[in-house]
Amino acid sequence: MKTTLKLSFLVLITILGISCNTKSQSHSEAIKVLTPIEFKQKSANQTIIDIRTPQEFSEGHIEGAVNINYYDSNFMDQMAKFDKNQPIFIYCRSGNRTTAASKKAADFGFTEIYDLEGGILYWMKNNNETVK
Repeated sequence: MKTTLKLSFLVLITILGISCNTKSQSHSEAIKVLTPIEFKQKSANQTIIDIRTPQEFSEGHIEGAVNINYYDSNFMDQMAKFDKNQPIFIYCRSGNRTTAASKKAADFGFTEIYDLEGGILYWMKNNNETVK
């Protein structure tokens, strides 16, 4: 009886370990951090999502970006409107929100997520334009 219980526990721990490892692998496969130059080149004619607040967005954003406020309670409902099998390009102010949002998007099933390194601040520091 004790041997069966120990064996069952060992199998459970192994399965949990594998499933946790699979999730982190899927994140690393789905999420790619791009420099501003790479982001600009790859995001042409793609879905660009600015996850800052509407006020931050109105102060200047990447041309063609749509605003979905990360802090809204319906953030993932709004994200669900996009095709999970198509690439999405996400950015925020400095990159912190984007890291969390990218992980949520990967958990939700998005397969190709591009994260702007350093956010809009790094974008502008590299002499890229924004629009109002």
